[in-house]
Amino acid sequence: MTLKGGCIVAQSGGPTPVINNSLYGVIEDAWNRKEITGLYGALYGVTGILQEQLIDLRREDLATLKGLRYTPGAALGSCRHRLKAEEYPRLLEIFKKLNIRYFFYIGGNDSMDTVDKVRRLAREEGYEMRVVGIPKTIDNDLPATDHCPGYGSAAKYIAGVVRETGLDLKGMLSTNRVTILEAMGRNTGWLAAAAVLAKTSPEDPPHLVYLPERPFETEKFLSDVREVYREFGFAYVVVSEGLKDPTGNYIVAEETQDAFGHRQLGNGLAAYLKKLVESYLPVKARYIVPSTLQRSSMLYASGTDVEEAYLVGKEAVRLACRGLSGIMVTLEREKGEEYICRVGYVDVAQVANKEKGVPLEWIAPGNNFLAKEFIEYARPLIQGEVKVPFAGGLPHYVNLERYVPAVERIREK
Repeated sequence: MTLKGGCIVAQSGGPTPVINNSLYGVIEDAWNRKEITGLYGALYGVTGILQEQLIDLRREDLATLKGLRYTPGAALGSCRHRLKAEEYPRLLEIFKKLNIRYFFYIGGNDSMDTVDKVRRLAREEGYEMRVVGIPKTIDNDLPATDHCPGYGSAAKYIAGVVRETGLDLKGMLSTNRVTILEAMGRNTGWLAAAAVLAKTSPEDPPHLVYLPERPFETEKFLSDVREVYREFGFAYVVVSEGLKDPTGNYIVAEETQDAFGHRQLGNGLAAYLKKLVESYLPVKARYIVPSTLQRSSMLYASGTDVEEAYLVGKEAVRLACRGLSGIMVTLEREKGEEYICRVGYVDVAQVANKEKGVPLEWIAPGNNFLAKEFIEYARPLIQGEVKVPFAGGLPHYVNLERYVPAVERIREK
């Protein structure tokens, strides 16, 4: 039996260069479906639903909507809000009041937990609705999927930056002979690992890559840098922000925590390692912290990533209209030399609050580089480019008009 009612799509967590492609995939597939009586976007994730800040996506200009395919950032606005136990009933109350029967949430680990809990609560309350998670994270740490939309573009950015700044380091005659780049990655090193894609010869950067999947030992790190410097006359190091010592403590982390209880990272590790190197070797070092640049550059976006992000958005609507709920859309790679990837799905409970790290066997002996298995895995994900329109010499991106409908009008549909 066809389930008829409104649809809400929302974005959560850190944006990616391709997150809006998933949004467009949802919009495009839901646009003409008769069972979806209203197509709404929640402003700033679940907080927009709780505050009933919804926009009517069917009132947006079609050219603007298509422009989402080359626009980075979260077009609807995102959030890092951990729903409290008392907020879930409020969320369901709003869904009921507005006759929302379809909810699509684009996000990572914590967002999939929200999908799972909303699905369970709706079932317990006897309210029929379809709740589907759409994967998104540059961290690439969601289990049950080969890789995550957003990762390929961020990986391409990191590899590109390492290649370009590596040439800067190699070609400049100065006392600055060591560069340390700090990539995002709290507990997993997928982004830092991507730096090895820049390497085409032994002399090329990066020379050393350290991931949180393996304990970081300061003395070995300094010895590694010294050996590379002796061999090439310069050294390029890439580290994940979440490096931990052999006791499991972060090398550098702030005491403050985010809404999900995560300690704040990305502010000090590279600077700390720079000082270590300068105290150990007779050279100057510099550090690079790309921070949010890693998740913002559409100019470095992967064509493969763009297309797959779009496909998981479309597939989410198709699956929901087939009657599925409490699932996350996945990407499934076929075996073989040619890269072929298809969409699938998995029970969201298998993903919620879980992480997938870089396989230990993909980390080279010495724990300071990656094995060929990682390169074979990651190389296809960065293929292809995106044609971004320019105006006045700069990228020309789009913004939604964000037409906010009256709640009463939504209830009438």
